[in-house]
Amino acid sequence: MEQQHEVDRGTPPLTQGDHQGDPVDGDAVRRPAGGRESSRASRGWWDRNADEYQNDHGDFLGDARFVWGPEGLDESTACLLGPAEQLHGLDVLEVGAGAAQCSRWLAARGARPVALDLSHRQLQHALRIGDGQGGGLAFPLVEADARALPFADGSFDLACSAYGAIPFVADPERVFAEVARVLRPGGRWVFSLTHPLRWALADEPGTEGLTVLASYFDRTPYVEQDAAGRTVYVEHHRTLGDRVRELVGAGFRLDDVVEPEWPEWNQQVWGGWSPLRGRLIPGTAIFVCTRA
Repeated sequence: MEQQHEVDRGTPPLTQGDHQGDPVDGDAVRRPAGGRESSRASRGWWDRNADEYQNDHGDFLGDARFVWGPEGLDESTACLLGPAEQLHGLDVLEVGAGAAQCSRWLAARGARPVALDLSHRQLQHALRIGDGQGGGLAFPLVEADARALPFADGSFDLACSAYGAIPFVADPERVFAEVARVLRPGGRWVFSLTHPLRWALADEPGTEGLTVLASYFDRTPYVEQDAAGRTVYVEHHRTLGDRVRELVGAGFRLDDVVEPEWPEWNQQVWGGWSPLRGRLIPGTAIFVCTRA
């Protein structure tokens, strides 16, 4: 698949599929893609690729670990959700949870997570992993679109997403508005995604991945179509400024933008992420926000 496109349109979220291994017998194009089209493509893609993804990356993610990105930044040390001891008793929504590794980490610290994902197959993996002790899950799994969260207003104290949902929806402002709706006043919203800078670069782990090939300001979606012309994968780009405006427009205060540096211990190559690129340019952006 990698040879079918020339610019970095990002790599699928850590909690879902690994796009690098899913060949497409069709075309990769840049064209508009709407909300329903994007959601339908994402659901199908993650369902088809969940098994391979969990097999390839399950060891890195762990069964009950909260990792913010390929760099390996761990919530146990980053504390972007707040001090771990203060998570006890909080109602937490994980958006784009995949196999719910992050929710499992939260539950182990006394939080009350709800793991939401668009992909039925990914949630089946969450059931398979269980609580890491051979038992059942201690928290709910919900299959739903992040653009229409099936929860009452003010249901949660905290919301989080590690590479889930946001880059794959045509209308992220709708997701942010939904998250703001289900959060209680003062609730924190923390999410990570591919750093917007990478949209302009070749999606390669070597030196070729350091060359600008497209405009950072071109927001035209990246779309893959099968041989019959059906959309099978969509990814959307926004600039850093776009993200700030979307968040503020949804009623959030932006407290921080974290750009993890690549650590010496991490020698893995994950799609377009690698030690070479990671030590020169940011690969992940983490937005830390508070609901007004």
